[in-house]
Amino acid sequence: MVDRSQILKLYKNLLQKAHGFDNYNFREYAKRRTVDMFKQHKSLTNPDEIAKFYNEGIDNLALLTRQTAISQMYTFDKLVVESLKRHQ
Repeated sequence: MVDRSQILKLYKNLLQKAHGFDNYNFREYAKRRTVDMFKQHKSLTNPDEIAKFYNEGIDNLALLTRQTAISQMYTFDKLVVESLKRHQ
């Protein structure tokens, strides 16, 4: 049985992995998809459906882990919408 703390930890881990993308568009898409997925399923009450949602989230976390590793192998120039780190 999956409890609330496991779901919240999965949400946090998915968002952390989404921040790992080097490319702005991929990063924002992964964040938006994660937030939307959790908002869509926030009203689940059936334990079987919750477990299914959790397992899909674990699969997505594994996918994001692989994709962020690949993303970090290739560098892109920063886009105009991204803030540049300034030296202080």
